[in-house]
Amino acid sequence: MTDELFRRDAYLQSCNAVVVAVSDDGIELDKTVFYPLGGGQPGDRGWLRCTDGTLVEIVDTRKGPPEGRILHIPAEGSDLPSTGEPVRAEIDWKRRHRHMRFHTSLHLLCALVDAPVTGGSIGPDKARLDFDLPEQTLEKTALTARLNALIEANHPVTARWISDAEMQSQPELVRTMSVKPPSGHGQVRLTEIPGIDLQPCGGTHVRETGEIGRVAVRKIEKKGRQNRRVILIFEA
Repeated sequence: MTDELFRRDAYLQSCNAVVVAVSDDGIELDKTVFYPLGGGQPGDRGWLRCTDGTLVEIVDTRKGPPEGRILHIPAEGSDLPSTGEPVRAEIDWKRRHRHMRFHTSLHLLCALVDAPVTGGSIGPDKARLDFDLPEQTLEKTALTARLNALIEANHPVTARWISDAEMQSQPELVRTMSVKPPSGHGQVRLTEIPGIDLQPCGGTHVRETGEIGRVAVRKIEKKGRQNRRVILIFEA
């Protein structure tokens, strides 16, 4: 299994690692700072620096199979490292940090909209959540103001773990209708903004909401009979 350093510290931008395997599926390392696609958050991009000076561009990061592997997808035509070779793994930090800011802002949005979440996605330039809302009860200007008030209050963002059994006994923690938190591994990771939001999430987040910066609700769309899509952008 790949040691997922980003789970313990989302601010790690690089690490020394050893190549475990190289295949058509991608490059597997013994440890990584690269976040793999999941939970609506894109896989990281970046580079692997080899000892001979070769720089391998990584254009995406995905989960195995089998479960527990993380695969770093190289750019087409790249000179690939060899199994057993030490490398320096470096993420595109500017892109990742925007994902972290958006991901945390979606947790605040989720706390402000009292409805189940039916879907969502994150990118470097915008993010969205879809809510199970039969009527148009959301208004852009008011929702933007409430979001920015939470952001500017600079609430801490923390993570903790609970057991699978504790997760099963608290189904109200799960806000997403389409994606269930991973279980069967003994524990589940919770992301918490104390007094505001608490839910299972394996994504990367900022340490304090003030780090998000000002956001704006760009659009609220009707996507189906009982679905409202809220799209966020950064104001600057």
